[in-house]
Amino acid sequence: MAVQINKAAIITKIRNESAKDAARFIAKFLDEKKIKIFSIEPLDVDNVHFVDPTELVNIDLDVVFAIGGDGTTLRAFRMIKKSTPVFSLNIGGTRGILAEANTKPIEQQLHDIFSGNYFYDNRLRLQAHIDGKMIGPALNDIVITRTNLTKTPTITINVFDYPISQKMDGVIISTPTGSTGHALSLGGPIVHENMNCVMILPIAPVNKTPALIVELKDITISSTDNSKIINDGQQVFDAKEKNNITISKYPYDGVFLRIGKRGIRQLEKLGF
Repeated sequence: MAVQINKAAIITKIRNESAKDAARFIAKFLDEKKIKIFSIEPLDVDNVHFVDPTELVNIDLDVVFAIGGDGTTLRAFRMIKKSTPVFSLNIGGTRGILAEANTKPIEQQLHDIFSGNYFYDNRLRLQAHIDGKMIGPALNDIVITRTNLTKTPTITINVFDYPISQKMDGVIISTPTGSTGHALSLGGPIVHENMNCVMILPIAPVNKTPALIVELKDITISSTDNSKIINDGQQVFDAKEKNNITISKYPYDGVFLRIGKRGIRQLEKLGF
């Protein structure tokens, strides 16, 4: 069954002409099908509504086209309402682990979508609360790291009512999607993207503490010093000493619209 699209948004990598050219092509294709189109970048294409990113969350969209690299895809998932499907194209990005493989021309990929040759790929997302203030959603990870570079704080991680306290630089709470990102660079394992779990990975613990993969329940973290809270490597927030930081499941999954094979996407994208 083909997807029913009445309203679509295009989110494009900033200041990248290759991405904008692809966005213009997609906008013209959608316009020919009488679809209402919104864009956060001016595309100079007829019938495309230029909107501020903060406005997208208030629009009932049927699909979002994220054109760029993984950073653009992560931005897209923060801008949209609930579980709007995202079709991610790696144009102007680097590895593009989250995106579709560009083995077909864009026009053929669009024809696949409109002919029903696609599937939905649901991904768990995270949110953080700092003494009640919500941060998120995060598709990849939430990183808590020390602010004072000359002092190693004691960080307490409480999961399943079991507190673990160690001196460390910080901690990464990663989704399976994010296991190929920051967590992988610190030696974490690759977790299959559709599993319902999170990885807790201490950063530079004084006493060697391994990564822990657990079912996602509320995780409470506190530090003996001020911290920075980093959402998907793109947003930074402050937490004070002994603030309670609670990591939990975001109510709505991130949903990719896929036309490729299912497989183990992360391993394929990393070249294994």
